Amino acid sequence: MAFPKLFSLSRPLRGALLSVPLALLAGCDMVVMSPSGDVAMQQRDLILWATGLMLIVIVPVIIMTLMFAWRYRASNRDAEYSPDWDHSTMLELVIWAVPLLIIIALGAITWVSTHKLDPYRPLDRIDASRPVPEGTEPLVVQVVSLEWKWLFFYPEQGIATVNELAAPVDRPIRFEITSHSNMNSFYIPALAGQIYSMAGMETKLHGVINEPGVYDGFSANYSGAGFSHMRFHFHGLETEADFEDWVEKVRDDGGELSRASYKQLAEPSQKEPVRYYADVDPGLYDAILNRCVDPGTVCMKDMMDHHRSAHTNDHDEHHDHGSHGN
Repeated sequence: MAFPKLFSLSRPLRGALLSVPLALLAGCDMVVMSPSGDVAMQQRDLILWATGLMLIVIVPVIIMTLMFAWRYRASNRDAEYSPDWDHSTMLELVIWAVPLLIIIALGAITWVSTHKLDPYRPLDRIDASRPVPEGTEPLVVQVVSLEWKWLFFYPEQGIATVNELAAPVDRPIRFEITSHSNMNSFYIPALAGQIYSMAGMETKLHGVINEPGVYDGFSANYSGAGFSHMRFHFHGLETEADFEDWVEKVRDDGGELSRASYKQLAEPSQKEPVRYYADVDPGLYDAILNRCVDPGTVCMKDMMDHHRSAHTNDHDEHHDHGSHGN
């Protein structure tokens, strides 16, 4: 009986109560529909195109449902009643042709965008009006998801950070992503779509930020107790000089990230503060990826090379035996 009580309240009080949900919705972050990176912008456009095409069917169906319900209501004696009507060629054509054309259009858009927005595909443009200048090299950032924090390596700069990421505006970025243990998902909504991080595997993501600012990044895949606090800030810096100043700040304030200190960092922790590392073990990311951080552990890539070499030798021996037999 809550509804009668609500409607029995005074009009100003009812208005105030009903405005609460609207006020809460007004605080929602619409970054997905208003991103600051070209890749995320193209993904936003894909959402709008797909939604618009599907509304071509949905909106008329809703309107006709209301119209038919009103026109053929029991009290409307003037409505035409045709109990023997069962077929209309024109109506059948519309019913089948329109959805078919929409499916074809959606399929074509999806096919093109799936290849164009492949996260492994290097960028060919900065934004809709500017291609990537010839000879431009992307900024390489190696990402490791930990419990429950993010570790970022900048191999070209020789630094690393925890829960803070930075890149200059209009500079292509190539993320190389792996995980220490749990499967996770790396996501900066303003920059590009999410992509998974998995232990012993490396995924890639290409993106570019087109507007300076501070953007939220987080884990988009549940990974345990500290998941909700597994967040970081991505700084889109206005110029290359600003980025170099940030790198120098990390170098000035940073400590050492050795294999031993990495093992301590990798221990599960929540609400981890931002950390800087200026002295980084140059082979650490590769060791994390290949599951051989501990001394004496055989790296996955070496193990696979050994198995591949043994398989090749066995194949060659069988081939030689076969040749001698002939």
